[in-house]
Amino acid sequence: MIGAKSRRILITGGNAGLGLALAKKLARRHSLLLSGRKSQIDVADVLPQGAGYVVADQNDPVLSTQALVTGIRDYGWDGLDNAVLNAGIGIAPPHGIDSTEAIRQTLDVNLLALILQAQALFPLLSKSKGTLTLIGSVVHSGSATIPAYAASKAGLHGLARSLRAEWKGQVSVQVLHPGSAKTEIHEKAGYDPGVMRSLFLDPDDVAAMMASAIAARRSPVRLSWVRYLNGGAFTGRRL
Repeated sequence: MIGAKSRRILITGGNAGLGLALAKKLARRHSLLLSGRKSQIDVADVLPQGAGYVVADQNDPVLSTQALVTGIRDYGWDGLDNAVLNAGIGIAPPHGIDSTEAIRQTLDVNLLALILQAQALFPLLSKSKGTLTLIGSVVHSGSATIPAYAASKAGLHGLARSLRAEWKGQVSVQVLHPGSAKTEIHEKAGYDPGVMRSLFLDPDDVAAMMASAIAARRSPVRLSWVRYLNGGAFTGRRL
């Protein structure tokens, strides 16, 4: 049930993958507004009970930002306690060479949209001295197989550092870098990890580490097997 300590939490890309895993973990304690590019009808049977939903397709960074702001207002919220900007895409290029179109789409969805959304959500987060969480990736330091994706996540790392300094005392800013998880992102990207998939983390465990890191407001945080084996999914602060 939603109680006195309930937070108003926005999670983009909350209808699938790690975003949905995080939403399911937080739904019992907090009030959630999720977003995704699919229609309300298409996700009705997937979303946690009681969660609101906004259609926001990040392939258009400007329109998706406007959709989020309008959706928050229409949901009756005049502020936010947490915004988790998690939505993103991955495209596995043949031979590691991205097309110009793929590069632009990756940067639009994974970086430009999040920059615009962060700016637009600042007034809502500042009302409660809330927390902006950017979801990066452990490959932000570079990857030979997905260069544009790695570059977009490196951009988020830099964005978090900049906003953390700029918004100090007004809004907390952090970037979380999850490792590979057993979600559908690899299939959508056109990449088959093969037997390596058996070594990927369970989405629920990654979500647990995400929630703990969000509660602690630390940045940057790497959510990998090392953290998991050190009890990251079972210890730490509760969100």
